[in-house]
Amino acid sequence: KTKMTALVAAMRKLLTIINTMLAKGENWNPKLT
Repeated sequence: KTKMTALVAAMRKLLTIINTMLAKGENWNPKLT
């Protein structure tokens, strides 16, 4: 169950980053990760 919690946390973090970039109208840049 610990792995699942970590996975969910990572997914939410990634979604937040994607939402922020979409809001700013920026293109995905792998170099920023």
